[in-house]
Amino acid sequence: MVVEEATRPLSPEVTALLGAIERFRQRPSAHREPAELAAELKAVRHGQDLLDLEFSKIAALFQETQEYEDQGSVSPFDWIRHHCRMSSSAVWSNIAVGQHLDELPGSVSAVENGEIGFSHLALMARTAEVLAGSETAAPFEETELLEKAREFSVGRLWHFCHHLRHASDPEGFAAQQNRATEARSLKLSPCEDGTLLLEGWLDTIGGGALRSALEPLALPHGDHDDRCRERRYADALVEVITHAQDMGSLPQRPHLQVTASLDTLRGEPGSPAGDMEYSLPVSAATVQRLACDGTITRVVFGPESVVIDVGRARRVVAGPTRRALNARDGHCKWPRCDRPASWSDAHHVIHWTKGGETDLSNMVLLCHRHHWMAHEGGWQLVRTDEGEVLAVPPRPPGLARAADVPDQVEAARRFVDQFAGDRVMGAG
Repeated sequence: MVVEEATRPLSPEVTALLGAIERFRQRPSAHREPAELAAELKAVRHGQDLLDLEFSKIAALFQETQEYEDQGSVSPFDWIRHHCRMSSSAVWSNIAVGQHLDELPGSVSAVENGEIGFSHLALMARTAEVLAGSETAAPFEETELLEKAREFSVGRLWHFCHHLRHASDPEGFAAQQNRATEARSLKLSPCEDGTLLLEGWLDTIGGGALRSALEPLALPHGDHDDRCRERRYADALVEVITHAQDMGSLPQRPHLQVTASLDTLRGEPGSPAGDMEYSLPVSAATVQRLACDGTITRVVFGPESVVIDVGRARRVVAGPTRRALNARDGHCKWPRCDRPASWSDAHHVIHWTKGGETDLSNMVLLCHRHHWMAHEGGWQLVRTDEGEVLAVPPRPPGLARAADVPDQVEAARRFVDQFAGDRVMGAG
């Protein structure tokens, strides 16, 4: 049993600080003009930022002690979360700032001067922490991020940090999203009264797809719609499922809207991630997969990001080609998969951004899961002379051959290594 320790005396500086805060709280209430209230809000917020900065410094020092173990906590993170009554996200932000102060000297000064907020600094520190933990990331640079922090809101900086991580560490960025995809879960629990309890977790793509389908249907129906947001989402989900059971009856197919540069679409090193409506930025591999069987609109930007030209929307795989592909393949062509054509995507053997043609000789049907494996998952598809499709898993780094890889797959790998030109369908 852990016995709570007696309250220890505080330093004179902390005692004086708490006394000053209490005197401020007890100040006489008086009428203030709106401009005075606005000035007070900014000043008090800046004071909170400075206190958060000092809290982070103290947290960094606390981590170097064994005090948390003496009180029965498993880590400094756990101790701070419990004893300081904070959320896990807030603790992570403060600890990250405390640990990366030496890498962010200009940003710390910017917080002290009121140029940026502590929330900006926390995002920068968490980005530095993620890049530091990657074996493939480029070194963290504060300068560009600080410039954006001075210009951007916290929300915009959050998205920019994702783009920076993708440009600095595309492999690590994609790996993180892959882990989130593998962690997808949905639990359906029937209740005694016939209702159904849903509990689940979706990754970036899955969550974005769900929201893009539900948001238009979850809007209030006029001024007299008194349903709460949660009820409207539930009704929208039922509506989507009901319509999906009657294929082709939807007035417009729910779709994901992804905005990406041409460099990202081509998978060029240093390119930013793709922006997706209702969700966070996604990796270049994900953009390429979605572009395999999507509708593409060319948008040309001029100086200051002004749109100067918008091309016509073009379906990558037009109706006649898709119908012919459905008739030829019939189902997902991944080995031992029989998902029907209506549940499959048109996968380009050689991606159209790399010069591949959108015709039957360069296309194959893949279900959603196997299409993901061919892009983000790093698998390769090989078509033999007999027309059979073999799925070749990624080779473990540093290993010529995994012990549990069948001879047929290893032979396919040798085939890939020798003839990687015409017959390999992995990154397309």
